[in-house]
Amino acid sequence: MGEQKRKEATKSDFIFGKKNYKFMLIGLAIIILGFILMSGGGSDDPNVWNPDVFSWRRIRLAPTLVLIGFGIEVYAILLNPNKK
Repeated sequence: MGEQKRKEATKSDFIFGKKNYKFMLIGLAIIILGFILMSGGGSDDPNVWNPDVFSWRRIRLAPTLVLIGFGIEVYAILLNPNKK
């Protein structure tokens, strides 16, 4: 009887619930998408100027997506998994 109570007392509970992990994966996917949108735009020849470096996608959209992704990550960490 004492061993069973000890097993129940030491039952390992996860810190985060299924909902937390779902939001974490969504946030991580948005962060990755933002960094993918930021990449590219280089030139093979250093004497040729590529104005695509300053495109709307790289200057506005991608950093916004990264910040939104980090916001979702913070929300996922602070979300109470036991709340019904």
